[in-house]
Amino acid sequence: MIDERGMFMGKLAITGGPKLRTKPFPQWPVYGKEEADGLLRVLESQKWGTLGPEVAKFTERFCNYLGVKHGVAVTNGTATMEVLLRAKGIGFGDEVLVPPYTFVATVSAVICVGATPVFVDIEEDTFNMDPDKLEQAITPRTKAVIPVHVGGRPCDMDKIMAIANKYNLFVIEDTAHAHGSEWKGQKCGSLGTAGSFSFQASKNLTAGEGGFISTNDTDLFEMCWSIHHCGRDYKGTVWYGHPYIGTNARMTEWQAVILNAQLDRMDSQIEKRMENAKYLTARLNEIDCIQTVKEDERITRNSYHLFLFKYLEENLKGLPRDKFLKALNAEGIIASPGYTCLYKMPMLMTDQMKKMTGSSIDYSKVYLETAEKLTEKQGVWTTQNVLLGEKEDMDQFADAIIKIVENVDEIL
Repeated sequence: MIDERGMFMGKLAITGGPKLRTKPFPQWPVYGKEEADGLLRVLESQKWGTLGPEVAKFTERFCNYLGVKHGVAVTNGTATMEVLLRAKGIGFGDEVLVPPYTFVATVSAVICVGATPVFVDIEEDTFNMDPDKLEQAITPRTKAVIPVHVGGRPCDMDKIMAIANKYNLFVIEDTAHAHGSEWKGQKCGSLGTAGSFSFQASKNLTAGEGGFISTNDTDLFEMCWSIHHCGRDYKGTVWYGHPYIGTNARMTEWQAVILNAQLDRMDSQIEKRMENAKYLTARLNEIDCIQTVKEDERITRNSYHLFLFKYLEENLKGLPRDKFLKALNAEGIIASPGYTCLYKMPMLMTDQMKKMTGSSIDYSKVYLETAEKLTEKQGVWTTQNVLLGEKEDMDQFADAIIKIVENVDEIL
């Protein structure tokens, strides 16, 4: 169709046609009277920080929820990993195995304690660390591994823990996406030596910022508690006694009171996401250019912080992913290419990096096939708030892709 200006108007929104969807997806975060009342209660208590009662309440509740003995509530998810690594004495000269498909904090935390990140490729059909490639990355310097439950989907913790136990490696589950997710009925964050949670603004359990360390290791807990509390002795009574080198990573009462209210909503929200994800997966499986992640019966719960899938350009006349996503966004659908390979980050090529870690690794020469393919060409995700919509929202998500498929020549 040609408009009055002589311009081509197609059926797709990106070529001048009508958008398939104009209604916004559910907003995040969700809040209500519980949060407002809690904030006022903290305000009037004049106890705003330094290990207050709301922090203690949330710590106990979240430990019970996860099924772990101990927890430390901290300022943010990045701090959880730094504190954990320091608590185990991991630093200069040590290596930590990490996936390249995750947020930068998983790697920057390693660097900030002086250790060197070593990248392990990911699985093509899960986006998670590939345990079959883990063992070959281990050297005499390897001290820890940080598997990331990307999007809320649990990693294969059976294989990862078997390898870690064989080589006596410290396992930090990066559970920033996986609040409430389960592997064989056991909560993520209780499967490794320790769990690292984030409560950043986009997370399924949020206070804008915040973090949590979970563990069943009493000695590890006490050292983490000390480090996050300025190096004070967990069993000591002298306020200005500091037997350990610590930092101030204490969670505030403001964060904790929000989290206590948010925790009450979390399970029902997870169930909503899982229901919608199941339906959306079924719809997307009908589309040749889309491939959803592998089903695994050992995953008994997926919190779906992200809904991940692969776009196959070879099944849509070679239309590149960036053009596909622009067309999909134009139809009113939230979708993005997700992470880039972390080993390509400029920070790893700096003098600062070499000075902090002493690393001689030339990250410009690192190449992990699956990570490159998923980050450069195939990987797509949508955010968790989309899955808080209704069935018609999931239908519109799938229908928008079908609309692109049926009219792809307009873009080409």
